[in-house]
Amino acid sequence: MAKSPDTKSAAKSTSDDSALIRELALLLDETSLTEIEIERAGLRIRVARNITMTASMPAAYQAPAPVSVGAPVTPAAVADLAKHPGVVPSPMVGTAYWSPEPGAKPFIEVGSKVSAGQTLLIIEAMKTMNQIPSPRAGTVTQILIEDGQPVEFGEPLVIIE
Repeated sequence: MAKSPDTKSAAKSTSDDSALIRELALLLDETSLTEIEIERAGLRIRVARNITMTASMPAAYQAPAPVSVGAPVTPAAVADLAKHPGVVPSPMVGTAYWSPEPGAKPFIEVGSKVSAGQTLLIIEAMKTMNQIPSPRAGTVTQILIEDGQPVEFGEPLVIIE
């Protein structure tokens, strides 16, 4: 019995979708992204992965300790920093850099006075350098990321008080 044209079309579409999902998953691995979403011809596909940090993972994949002034920051305090009124969250996924180029003076340091709109750091996303401006004037009391560290959307970057 021969397949009808609709059945053949549905089978081809399913195999094309599977190939696209495999390509997206491979792209996640190659770029160290945690999720990617595309929409094509009315079909939306989102591929995401969960990453858990364990002691057995290489040091390069573990979150660095925050840079702060005063008392050491505990893991519970880091979670509370996301709720801090002076937190500057990451507006995008990418790699955060403290200075405009390697070896250059950082945009900010702990204790720096900043004005609204002043560049705090740069986040590289898809080969584009995005300046992250200060949302308010104040003093930088904590820098919560390391230079060259991958950051997620909404991750706390800096505390300005």
